[in-house]
Amino acid sequence: MSIAERLKNAREHANLTLSEVRAQTEIGESSLSEFENGKREPSLSQLHALASTYRRAISFFVDESEISTEVILWRKRPPEEAGKVEAQFRQMSERYRNLEVWTGEVRNTCLPSPNVQGRNFGYREAAALAKGVRDNLQLGDHPGPSLLPVLEESCGVKIFHLDFDPSGTAAAAKSERFGACILLNSKNKRWRRNFDLAHELFHLLTWEIFTPRDEVAEDDEKIEKLANWFARHLLIPIDSLRTALGNRLSDGKLKYESLFDLAREFDVSVEALVYQISFIWSLSKEQTDKMLNAAESWRPFLEDRTDSPAPPYPERYRALAVQALHRGEISIGRFAEYLGISRQKAMAYLQQETLNHEEIQVPPA
Repeated sequence: MSIAERLKNAREHANLTLSEVRAQTEIGESSLSEFENGKREPSLSQLHALASTYRRAISFFVDESEISTEVILWRKRPPEEAGKVEAQFRQMSERYRNLEVWTGEVRNTCLPSPNVQGRNFGYREAAALAKGVRDNLQLGDHPGPSLLPVLEESCGVKIFHLDFDPSGTAAAAKSERFGACILLNSKNKRWRRNFDLAHELFHLLTWEIFTPRDEVAEDDEKIEKLANWFARHLLIPIDSLRTALGNRLSDGKLKYESLFDLAREFDVSVEALVYQISFIWSLSKEQTDKMLNAAESWRPFLEDRTDSPAPPYPERYRALAVQALHRGEISIGRFAEYLGISRQKAMAYLQQETLNHEEIQVPPA
């Protein structure tokens, strides 16, 4: 594929008009049009400016092979600046894979596979899949706190956080180039991000069953319900919740204070917990809504737990970047760009190189 076609493809995927590109790059619209029509090629400085605007590597534009597409599956695609968010997501995924390649630490995605056909996949299968994943990954009775590090370190899933609207959405992507990736909203509380992570994990696990066809797609209502069902059963195991409830019930009643305590214990939102309790107790929709409304009124008094901000970059991503810098596989400028820091701060990482070469003498056994 020509550089002209790749320039147009990158602009369209970034959801930018020629006018918007002109404003960001100071390259005239007529020149931009000529670049995309193949009448002439951009200079190296112009190509750098366009690559930065489109959040693409220079190598993307000079590659003559067919463009491989990465499907991004949204729960609900952001109505504004969707292209910008998707471009950032693709760029971070590409950079993560670059770091893996440069350090020789490429890690393929390793996730359990559901043994069921799409037409036979229902709520029972989603709950069984949740239990199988929990057991396979050894997540224990309270998977919330450990799910993200296990997926990153043991399963090779690339998990990113960005700030976008609406807050109640997230995305998953899967490709041969980058592997499995998840995008979460950094605006959300940690316990909400835990649920979103489990929800998007369902999409990765069932990617071959419910395969999206478009490059950017929104999930349908049925699959969304299955993903929520899976997430609740993964993060709030039925047996564990029954035990926890039994320890807090008094004359068959649960205090709202205990409800918030349980949400903290499982590191999930009160809403997710209420729906799981509703499932155990076979509550009607009216009873469930009543509990949800009451919990909302008690929230200002009982929602007492410390949130932890979303990391700007995955821990393994940062570690690989430092490793690449110390090995000379990446320049100071690119290192700073990959971590979103100044060159001055990037230089500080080099000062750690001497410390990294220090050795500890271990006495013979």
